[in-house]
Amino acid sequence: MRLSRRSVLSHGAAGLGLSLLARAAWANATLDLGGGARIDTLSDGHLVLPGAFIFGPMPADRIAPILARYEISPDRLEPPCNVTLLRSRDRVILFDIGAGPNFMASAGQLPQALAALGLSPEDVTDVVFTHGHPDHLWGVLDDFDELSIPDAQYHMGAVEHGFWSDPATLDALEEGAKPFAVGARSRLERIAGRVRLFDDGATVLPGVTARATHGHTPGHMSFVIEGTEGAAMVVGDAIANHHVAFEAPALPSGSDQDRQTAAKTRTDLLQELWDSDMPMIGFHLPAGGIGRVRKAGEAFRFEIPQ
Repeated sequence: MRLSRRSVLSHGAAGLGLSLLARAAWANATLDLGGGARIDTLSDGHLVLPGAFIFGPMPADRIAPILARYEISPDRLEPPCNVTLLRSRDRVILFDIGAGPNFMASAGQLPQALAALGLSPEDVTDVVFTHGHPDHLWGVLDDFDELSIPDAQYHMGAVEHGFWSDPATLDALEEGAKPFAVGARSRLERIAGRVRLFDDGATVLPGVTARATHGHTPGHMSFVIEGTEGAAMVVGDAIANHHVAFEAPALPSGSDQDRQTAAKTRTDLLQELWDSDMPMIGFHLPAGGIGRVRKAGEAFRFEIPQ
């Protein structure tokens, strides 16, 4: 099983009508699992968030030395967005679909990243969602309000789909998160009839098994991808950063809907990945998001392949 990290220049940018300034070097990490199963991560850009979005409920004195070690501002975060691409046999599978054009100007760049690998939206056969937050789901629609991946089969956990499809969710969320519910529901309506629902432990696609990692959202799912030479886990936002989530996973994160459940999920998942030495792919982790969990004393850390 081989891991590598590289930078791919989007030569297709000019053909998409983009200026030279808009051409980007897409962070791209790769993982070959054997048996024709190859993972690439594609940059959808990044988010721009106030530090309080994550750090708000955390004790400032507890996290200050962690943030200093990683040179992270307590006031502003710019986490990367890594969409996982799996090519296995005759399937081209995306895990999440990015933010699309209507969430943040700094995100929604998946089409250019696909082009950097010589792929078009029509090549994608399946889209598997970890959860329904905007940076993972809103890319279902393009600039013209049409389906961005026109021929795909969509897959989502039944609990997560039920949460975002329920009209009562709008009233249950805090004011700032209400647009999340409106946007998720409208996009799920657009792909109604094309979504296969599944539960924990299900074989979503050949070689892809669902793992319940609830807490960040009520039905958040991770996925174990197996090849002939090993396996890797797509963790979505169950482990959502490389600093406090690793060094202090039991602390409540402001980005989680059920903070207590999410903290237990995060802590247990890090221990499992450390024990198994299984590679992981995180949506908001650095350098393309592929790496392994390591221990530094009593704390965990994220190791990026060299």
